[in-house]
Amino acid sequence: MTAAALEAAARLLREARRVLVFTGAGLSTGSGIPDFRGPQGVWTRRKPVYFQEFLASEEARAEHWDYKLEGWEAFKQARPNAAHRALLALERAGRLELLVTQNIDGLHHAAGHAPEKVVELHGTNRLIECLGCGARSDPEPAFEEFRRTRRCPRCACGGLLKAATISFGQPLRAEVLERAFAAARSCDLALAVGSTLSVQPAAGVPLAARKRGAPYVVLNRGETEHDAWATVRLEGDAVELLPALVGV
Repeated sequence: MTAAALEAAARLLREARRVLVFTGAGLSTGSGIPDFRGPQGVWTRRKPVYFQEFLASEEARAEHWDYKLEGWEAFKQARPNAAHRALLALERAGRLELLVTQNIDGLHHAAGHAPEKVVELHGTNRLIECLGCGARSDPEPAFEEFRRTRRCPRCACGGLLKAATISFGQPLRAEVLERAFAAARSCDLALAVGSTLSVQPAAGVPLAARKRGAPYVVLNRGETEHDAWATVRLEGDAVELLPALVGV
């Protein structure tokens, strides 16, 4: 990456008034949250539990809870980093159209973003939900029950409890996806940060903005599937580069 590329991206951001931000795991690795698809990612050592398996099998549900319990302490202790704070500064300047994230760590909310400015496409690890009645709650009691009994917790209504995340094979919520694509139709700049932009339909959100003519800045450590579409492509660590890009 050159200084000229960084300046070109910063100029686009300065000129923009309705920025669609799209974030992935590379934004949160600086907060101690492991990625999933990288060379050392979670999926190199754990097999994901598909949604239909979770519904059909107590053994699969136990694997889901065991995996979530393994990572819970890291999620609890994680704090927003400089990249999260830079995006908050963009919102406070009144120039954030919407922040669309693939991340399930809740760190955008923890940084102080207004809830209506954040769309969590893949849900959140900070809550559990009942697949029966839809109630959401703090996961700590459920984790404690599973830790103690090794039995999968259930809701008071009898329904299955699951982390409020989108599992493999589970459809994204239509209303959440529509909010994201609506922002892609109204923004005047798309900024993708810390994502390989390989997971669909999520990665289609910033690309939709680009296809309708909005400039597109892609910042990531490593190649992405949208590099050829980028107006400006920045290679590097979001924690180091994003504050300079936003100007904070």
